[in-house]
Amino acid sequence: QVQLVESGGGLVQAGGSLRLSCAASGSILSIYDMAWYRRVPGKERELVASIISGGSTTYADSVKGRFTISRDNAKNTVYLQMISLKPEDTAVYFCNAQILRSGTYFPVRYWGQGTQVTVSS
Repeated sequence: QVQLVESGGGLVQAGGSLRLSCAASGSILSIYDMAWYRRVPGKERELVASIISGGSTTYADSVKGRFTISRDNAKNTVYLQMISLKPEDTAVYFCNAQILRSGTYFPVRYWGQGTQVTVSS
């Protein structure tokens, strides 16, 4: 089985910073793209940032210049460094990864349980 475990969420004042981490564990053969999504109650889940195994990244327009996604392939971990946080960044942040498990032939997408980020004004 594969698990994604997020950490690093919390309460921060506007203008502050947080760093989210998401570690994948289990019978992993390869991890392809990894991403962070967020969800606000009453709204659609939003793709915040993604990174492929080669390191190329994409960002939602709303976070460009403020958030940085990175990954440590040796640790099967993806990070989201968030600076200049705004109240509108308040959401539950979810990690997502496309993972090929040992003994299988097709990658599957897995989700973490989510971590709450709250930015106070």
